[in-house]
Amino acid sequence: MRSGAAQSGTGSLAAGEPVRSHVRWGIAFLVSAAIAISYFDRQTLGVAIKAIQESIPITDEQYSLLTSGFLITYAIMYAGGGKLLDMLGTRRGFLLIMVWWSLACAAHGLATSFSMLLAGRLLLGVGEGGGFPAATKAVAEWFPVRERSTAMGIINAGTAVGGVVAPPLIALILSIARWPWVFFVSGAIGLIWALWWLRDYHRPEQHPRLSESERREIQEVMQAPESGEPAIPWIRLLGYREVWGLVIAKFLTDAAWYFYMFWLPKYLFDARQFDTRSVGYYAWIPFAAAGVGCLLGGGFSSWLIRRGFSLDAARKIALGASAAVMPLILLVTVSPVQIAIVLFSVAFFGQQSWSTLVMVLPADLFPRRAVGSVAGLVGFGGAMGGVVFGLIVGQMLKHGTGYGPVFAIAGTLHVLAFLLILGTVRKVQPVAIAVRQQ
Repeated sequence: MRSGAAQSGTGSLAAGEPVRSHVRWGIAFLVSAAIAISYFDRQTLGVAIKAIQESIPITDEQYSLLTSGFLITYAIMYAGGGKLLDMLGTRRGFLLIMVWWSLACAAHGLATSFSMLLAGRLLLGVGEGGGFPAATKAVAEWFPVRERSTAMGIINAGTAVGGVVAPPLIALILSIARWPWVFFVSGAIGLIWALWWLRDYHRPEQHPRLSESERREIQEVMQAPESGEPAIPWIRLLGYREVWGLVIAKFLTDAAWYFYMFWLPKYLFDARQFDTRSVGYYAWIPFAAAGVGCLLGGGFSSWLIRRGFSLDAARKIALGASAAVMPLILLVTVSPVQIAIVLFSVAFFGQQSWSTLVMVLPADLFPRRAVGSVAGLVGFGGAMGGVVFGLIVGQMLKHGTGYGPVFAIAGTLHVLAFLLILGTVRKVQPVAIAVRQQ
């Protein structure tokens, strides 16, 4: 389980020495900011829903359609976005993605009916679906294997930043302006980030602020240059059990995650009789815990590698620990509201620790020319899990089952996913991809 030697394989360190470039951590922060904007955008509807309902009537079933509509196009673009990133490259691809989703978010503010809101959610999903494939590809371009989970933890912490900022800031906007301004402000923030990205992101071999010694050092420890073989088709990737294991595991765990994220404000409105101000006061706390989970999950795995554990052991120990805390959410409906917030926080912590590690696995397992495509397929599976479970939740609540059975289902999904990964990813190491003969 442990190895004192430096990890071998894709992205490993040739002599066990860390890369001494500070620029790469600036890249991680830049991508993390984009993910924060993405998660702010996603929270706009949930936190502002009570204000929106004053002018556009929306039932629980319609709300589930809004969240599922977003996730359907998000899932399609997550898979397609991975291909897009492999074709266009990270710099151009992420720029296009951000501009699209920022304009789509701003368009929500023009809605005067449920159908217009639904159209906005569909367009938002198209844009945001490319965000995490771009993040994974940036990590593969800039970070060696021993630092990838830490870098992905920083990037994934953007989910928490967006989630923490969204409830109080949206509540503040609603206290001084009508609800459309929530979406106009969010869209403007995304467009500002696009200018930042255009100025600061380049591949290591092209980055203007890297010294030649830093550039050589990064290139020595990163993956070898691509052979020129075309991007690997999805049909070939689907022939690997590791891909199926990650896709199905993500389907299960993101089903729970999107329920927590989209329905937490609604649960507080409906079951705990919160108003918008109270949601703004409390709903950021679980997202703060999620940010800690991002950093500790990825950091713990990197720490295990530095302590001499194999890459396989480091990833799986951290994944198992993350999954182990998730069943505590079953207690949320029978707990006082303060304890319920604590339980949500534990679930958010465990989920984002888990998510950080799962998102870095494509870079651990597959060559760089396939990382975007694999990450896209995995994200597609996760978003579809959110679609399916979101529709199930809408129907369960419509027929009066209450939130208890919903939380009972959600609390078991990470444990099932961990067992699936143990069975399909026998060892976390580079997968041998056969070169296609012409």
